[in-house]
Amino acid sequence: MKIEEVNNVKYLGTIVTKDNLIEEEIKERIAASNRAFFANKKIFRSKLISKKSKIKLYKALIRPVVVYGSECWALMENIKQKLLVFERRIFGPTQKANGQWRLKTNELENAIGYENIVRHIKSKRLSWLGHVERMRNERVAKTIYKWKPYATRPKGRPRLRWEDDVRNDLRKMGVKNWKQTAQERKQWNEIIEQAKTHKKRCRAEEEDTSIHAVYFHGTCD
Repeated sequence: MKIEEVNNVKYLGTIVTKDNLIEEEIKERIAASNRAFFANKKIFRSKLISKKSKIKLYKALIRPVVVYGSECWALMENIKQKLLVFERRIFGPTQKANGQWRLKTNELENAIGYENIVRHIKSKRLSWLGHVERMRNERVAKTIYKWKPYATRPKGRPRLRWEDDVRNDLRKMGVKNWKQTAQERKQWNEIIEQAKTHKKRCRAEEEDTSIHAVYFHGTCD
């Protein structure tokens, strides 16, 4: 029996590629979220619904579609920017007719309590990391996590690995002895909550923040 070789396959709603890249998955997630948004566009564009309510609806209806399976994502800079741009566009046009920004990104950050989509994903990854670290060694997920491939990395700049990315987040947050801390659920949950609003960002994200803006259609609370 001949088995067909394909470049990608969808498994449990997630696109898995032969190169183990997530660009196609991100593209599909954003497209699915756009469909969810347009299905509720009248609500998000209504002037009768407050900004606070729209943010709650976004977090309940739109964002979960984007971040499905994001616990296992390695967030490269180009992926972060795609996600942030998507989130900004949800709330309407970026400029007035005269070209001036309507609502700067830092104002959006204040509106959503500094929990933008990238920080939200980072908190989900930390939650999964702690869960795996507390697993028994015989669990399949723990076995795969601990497994080391018997191969050398290809030449050139090494690809960003999930574990390296998450550990880098912990380093920026000043978390030490994270393996020991992960065993204490209460302390680890505090770190997860901190990650949702942690404002120490890379230079690329800061530069992007200075030039993008969004506008909320509706009344303010």
